[in-house]
Amino acid sequence: MNNPVQSCELCSHPGGRLLWESSACRIIRVDDPNYPGFCRVIWNAHCREMTDLAPAERHYLMSVVFAVETVVRRLFAPDKINLASFGNMVPHVHWHIIPRWADDRHFPEPVWGSVQRDGAAARPSVTDDILARALAEELATLTQ
Repeated sequence: MNNPVQSCELCSHPGGRLLWESSACRIIRVDDPNYPGFCRVIWNAHCREMTDLAPAERHYLMSVVFAVETVVRRLFAPDKINLASFGNMVPHVHWHIIPRWADDRHFPEPVWGSVQRDGAAARPSVTDDILARALAEELATLTQ
């Protein structure tokens, strides 16, 4: 029989470029040139729904999500931030933090929707190191 942890993509791989982690969750950067600053906060343990987490864990996870939103807004200056949690494909609660611009490829549709335009406008260039440092500073006082 397969070991569920070995067959779980988010247990065996970070899920993107790892920017920050704690014992409970991690922040990764999604490699999408159309949406620089697109990050995910991934709960490390198998847990499908927010209500499966204890109240303190929910609070902690959302504090991390809000910290990511704060940093992405500051560094990328988007017109809007989309927050989404689906988890249909993996047994890990995770949140997508997606910076959006009024002239991006999909706006006003979700990034998974129909393409509306080329979306070739220049976007802020922020390296993984700069983003990781900003996240570490924003999360420095957060305790689990």
